[in-house]
Amino acid sequence: MSKEFDRTATSNPSATANSPRKNKKILVVDDEKDIVDTVAYNLRRHGYDVVTAYDGTVALEAAARENPDLILLDLMLPGLDGMEVARRLKADPRTAGTPLVMLTAKGEEADVVIGLTLGADD
Repeated sequence: MSKEFDRTATSNPSATANSPRKNKKILVVDDEKDIVDTVAYNLRRHGYDVVTAYDGTVALEAAARENPDLILLDLMLPGLDGMEVARRLKADPRTAGTPLVMLTAKGEEADVVIGLTLGADD
């Protein structure tokens, strides 16, 4: 996948009346472009600023640079997998306090336990 990321403008004309008062920024990390696009579209519709990354290396760079309010992280990424990205995010003082939600198509209980042990919030 591409090593680029997408950053939206801070104003969002399609924001709804239910939008957060201050635009919160969410980093969405997944190697499946269709999933990223769908999640980003829905978050933007609700007034969030969205930054996207398609692999672990770019996710780490974007998290440090963009200072998101929340990170949605897929476990199954090419290169650095989601577990390693989570480890590095929690070890970096710039991102250690950022809430992290790990997403996976794998339903293995062990993956859930490992993710929570690494510091995922959900």
